[in-house]
Amino acid sequence: MKHTIKLSLVAASVLALAACNQKAEEKTAQVAEVKLETEVQQQAYGIGASVGNFLQKDMADKKELGIELDQALIMRGFKDALDGNAKLDEAKIREVLTALDSSVREKQAAKAQADAEKNKVEGAEYLAENAKKDGVNVTDSGLQYEVLSEGEGKKPVATDIVKVHYKGTLLDGSEFDSSYARNQPATFPLNQVIAGWTEGLQLMAVGSKYKFTIPSELGYGERNLGKIPANSTLVFEVELLEIQEEKEHGHDHAHDSE
Repeated sequence: MKHTIKLSLVAASVLALAACNQKAEEKTAQVAEVKLETEVQQQAYGIGASVGNFLQKDMADKKELGIELDQALIMRGFKDALDGNAKLDEAKIREVLTALDSSVREKQAAKAQADAEKNKVEGAEYLAENAKKDGVNVTDSGLQYEVLSEGEGKKPVATDIVKVHYKGTLLDGSEFDSSYARNQPATFPLNQVIAGWTEGLQLMAVGSKYKFTIPSELGYGERNLGKIPANSTLVFEVELLEIQEEKEHGHDHAHDSE
């Protein structure tokens, strides 16, 4: 909390200074003529740029939540404080900024809940339509798969360790993970990944390539993993390269690997 408040105040100070400079033509000209030749100059500029970047993102994030702060008042507060005439004392400043932080957290939670519900509905609609397409198979669990190419090798069991290439996308087509992009196949115990993978890869023979459409309950459920929002239906293209070995004892549980 203290760190956030300090950053917010420093960011506001930088914004105020920039605005003051823009109002005075001579000062603006002086700033434009500054050369970043020495390390000390670059360090000073770097501090300002870093705080400016923080402020830009912070203000944009708040605006997205419906919180718009008056920049004129931010600048006025900065100037008043410099003059020793701040209209709010330090205790009141802490109080109002703490309240702002609480409001942001509440709005973030409400937005996350609304997004999760939206993803659930959109996922169900997509799965219902996708199931009607030629070549799409649906298992008892609700997992959907298409055979892109069929191999002739052995099929793995849940306790096997498999080596695969894959690409994972959301319903809007945005890619959240890809072993192809890393140019490095992934290797993992099949019973330590999401349920949709554990089930789906057991349908594949080595050398096969399948497309899986995985309902959120067979994926990451209500967890929000950043690139993978809560209740996301996932689409994977998976190529089973080999079965490396069999584990003697395996436990089927979800894991944060794709």
